Amino acid sequence: MAPYEPEQDTTEADELSAGRRKAVRYVVPLAVAGVAAATIGLVPALATSGDPDLPEITAQELIEKIAASDTEQLSGTVKISTDLGLPSFGSGMTGGFTPGAGGGGDDEGGKGGKGAADPSAKLMELASGTHTLRIAADGPDKQKLSVLDDAAEYSLIHNGDDVWAYDSASNEAYHSKDGGGHADKKGDKGGKGLPKELPATPKEFAEQALKAAEKSSTSVKVDGSAQVAGRDAYRLVLKPKDSGSTVGQSTVAVDEKTGTPLKFTLSPAGGGSAVVDAGFTKVDFGKPSASTFDFKPPKGTKVTEEGDGSKKPGHRGGDFEGEGPEGLNVIGEGWTSIAELKLPGGQGLPTSAAGSDEVPQEAAKFLDSLGDKVNGDFGSGTVFKTRLINALVTDDGKVYVGAVTKDALVKAANAAQ
Repeated sequence: MAPYEPEQDTTEADELSAGRRKAVRYVVPLAVAGVAAATIGLVPALATSGDPDLPEITAQELIEKIAASDTEQLSGTVKISTDLGLPSFGSGMTGGFTPGAGGGGDDEGGKGGKGAADPSAKLMELASGTHTLRIAADGPDKQKLSVLDDAAEYSLIHNGDDVWAYDSASNEAYHSKDGGGHADKKGDKGGKGLPKELPATPKEFAEQALKAAEKSSTSVKVDGSAQVAGRDAYRLVLKPKDSGSTVGQSTVAVDEKTGTPLKFTLSPAGGGSAVVDAGFTKVDFGKPSASTFDFKPPKGTKVTEEGDGSKKPGHRGGDFEGEGPEGLNVIGEGWTSIAELKLPGGQGLPTSAAGSDEVPQEAAKFLDSLGDKVNGDFGSGTVFKTRLINALVTDDGKVYVGAVTKDALVKAANAAQ
């Protein structure tokens, strides 16, 4: 194997930061992007094989290779596993913990409810467990993502001005015109794409990691090579140097020929199996068939049109667009950034003995089981922990959340007083 450059530090490498900033502007226009907090032990979802002998490359050059990648046409299969240490977010769990999520029960014609095919609820299932996705893209105007289950399939299709979501299990569809009304994953090309819910492809995860590392002290290095989905790839490893982060490292396998991320793994600082492992098992960089992006609801399908009492597919809580959480403020930057916001009504979450219309009793019990009571200059509250994302909910209704330790959350809450 060819030698690789030693570790580089972004605090001392302006060119590396510039390359990273450029890199995050480019993403394959595929469905579903999203929130690390929602979003995202795990046995590696995609086995790598071999240890190809590739030409020497520096971390800076590899980041620039990602930035220069112009991949807009591809198809393939992605296996994604996420393990925050939470129960599986299947359809029943989603309905229990997400007010109004999931489901049927709306009135005739889909008005007054979101419907089973609405991406805002359906795609939350990717936040836990292992899933197989089939993806295809042909430029900024045509993308498709399908979540494959044993006996059912959920698909998102963007073709020109139309975005369709179809759930074969319930035979329900969701339709939006004008590409969902949001910029596509290219961002800077002005196109419109599929709703942004959770990261689903290695490219999307890599973009978030590079963006998080952009303004922080980060160790970046090329650490050998691998073979992913039958293709030779470099391994780019990013590690936060800031104390207080719960992120151990993220590893991106970058296709040697195209610069496209083929696999992404996020490991927690506490050790153990990965929190996120997403990678191609098959990939083809050829032009998909035009029929791939055609969709017509099967006979008898219940169709909910955008605006029929449903949330637009492009809107997600992590964007904090429109009527998002009150008083959102971001403390710090990079790996240790913390989001501060206020709960409606200025009160903390109900206990398991109470519950509410917004938080059912079963959800309150679940939250209680995760929580640690804490006190500080801010008053008192509860810290809810996962393997990566932690959140402090104060008794006076403020929330501090991030991929940081409990002590970092308490410190941020004290400083905000």
